[in-house]
Amino acid sequence: MTRILALSDTHLEGEELPVAVVRLAREADMILHAGDFVSCKVYSALEELGKLEAVRGNCDLPVLKKQLPERRVIDVDGIRIGLVHTAFHGSDLVGAEMMAREMDARVLVFGHIHRPVVEKGERLLICPGSPTQPRMSAPSAAMLEITEGNIQGSIVSLGSPVCDYLKFAGELAKKV
Repeated sequence: MTRILALSDTHLEGEELPVAVVRLAREADMILHAGDFVSCKVYSALEELGKLEAVRGNCDLPVLKKQLPERRVIDVDGIRIGLVHTAFHGSDLVGAEMMAREMDARVLVFGHIHRPVVEKGERLLICPGSPTQPRMSAPSAAMLEITEGNIQGSIVSLGSPVCDYLKFAGELAKKV
């Protein structure tokens, strides 16, 4: 069995990786990141934890945008996995499905929306959410498991749901 940790939208600048992300990365055979590391420090930290495959996101530093492709297809145990930052447009997954077809990928891992999505149809479409800046969801990542040519994907919750507005309001209250 091959275990793959999928991440996206870590959005960390000076902060360390969350402990739960480090633990999951150490348990995985590979790490996929669908963009928006934001800093080189996070990219390097994930690279040190294991085999990292990544694409750039819209919020990444220019040095990362130059270094990383916009999209990538990798083959893991005979399964083609597409990796992009933005694949979800509107209220459905038609764009993600079309992108997976265009990339000839059996699985598409994407980010940008900061909330987890798993859609199992002809192809597996999965957004791991965000471990640090979730939107209307709990902080999360995804774990993909490949066994004998079959792939399963699931969301791993990394904490309680968080609303950025509530955090912002709490910080304002501290300043008063």
